[in-house]
Amino acid sequence: MNCTSLLELLADGPVIAAVKDDAGLEAALESDVSVLFLLYGDILTIGEKVARIHCADKKAFVHLDLIDGLSAREISADFIARHTAADGVISTKVALTKRARELGLVAIQRVFLLDSMALKNVERHFSQESADLVEVLPGLMPKIIRQLCQTTGKPIIAGGLISDKEDVTGALGAGAVAVSSTNPAVWAM
Repeated sequence: MNCTSLLELLADGPVIAAVKDDAGLEAALESDVSVLFLLYGDILTIGEKVARIHCADKKAFVHLDLIDGLSAREISADFIARHTAADGVISTKVALTKRARELGLVAIQRVFLLDSMALKNVERHFSQESADLVEVLPGLMPKIIRQLCQTTGKPIIAGGLISDKEDVTGALGAGAVAVSSTNPAVWAM
């Protein structure tokens, strides 16, 4: 999978299921969403989880920072690329998303916008080589989403606290290409 094919997939269904436990994974596999963010697991089970997602004809993105047994070093991206069939990765660490891109994985840079300083840091220090997409948390800030779409030049995914149709339409209307949510009710929208 490449970034263009992911964007085409998200254009058809812009809601991403973010799963944080086995019950969430089961619900996401039975849902109509086509992209899953794996926010849990360990190095012994992550390959199996990715395989299950692919068997359901869905795309799997592994959050490197949240997988037990992986470190905050580039070797984690190498592990995912070599030992799973993941379509891409998510990380808050620029070095990991940059390495994932070098390995041919779609890379999503997750950023937490806690205040204006965090926003300015993203705008100032975001590297065009570091990621294919940016996931912004919390995703309930249409004005900021619009601003980041312009300043980063990257597709934006809105995540965190997305809980109803108004949140989804607000984020998409502000320019986000998709929203991610752990809420199964959002997956059905």
